[in-house]
Amino acid sequence: MKKIIGGIIIGMAMMQYGLAQDSEGGGFDKSKLFVGGNLGLAFGYATIINVAPQVGYHFSPMFAAGVGLNYSYYNYDDGYNNYFRETYLGMSLFGRVYPLQQFFIQVQPELNYVWGSGYFPSINQYEYSKVNQFVPSLLLGGGAAIPTGPNGAITISVMYDVIQNPLSPYYHQAVYGFGYSVGF
Repeated sequence: MKKIIGGIIIGMAMMQYGLAQDSEGGGFDKSKLFVGGNLGLAFGYATIINVAPQVGYHFSPMFAAGVGLNYSYYNYDDGYNNYFRETYLGMSLFGRVYPLQQFFIQVQPELNYVWGSGYFPSINQYEYSKVNQFVPSLLLGGGAAIPTGPNGAITISVMYDVIQNPLSPYYHQAVYGFGYSVGF
């Protein structure tokens, strides 16, 4: 599994480098750069805080790629038991293909470091344990980039982690994203 994730990351980096070379020799174009990301907050029995900034580059009208960082905090406490508390810190690469002007298909390999404690699934039961390790994810999906002006867009996406590691923040669920991006 580590070899697959490593291969995907190396492949995307090589693709970014190759596409960054302008065919006319013009080099890097600052106007094709964009920043954005996601912010998620939830409070109640479950407290969720997620901050995920991204920086990307439009290599062509049909292809964009970039890098991102993410921080997530999860705590579930029903007032009687504190079931789990986890913190994730990670990085990701993403590649988007736009088959239509405002719709995209996205691939996003991600590597998170997770630490925390709680009741986690084991064979036929849940047992209390501590966790402190790297967790890979590979998100696949798509969405829409709705223009809000000449250099901005609201992004809406749905993705799914195909690796399905039980310690992943995306285990057994679709990942709904809502964000904003701004170009230069």
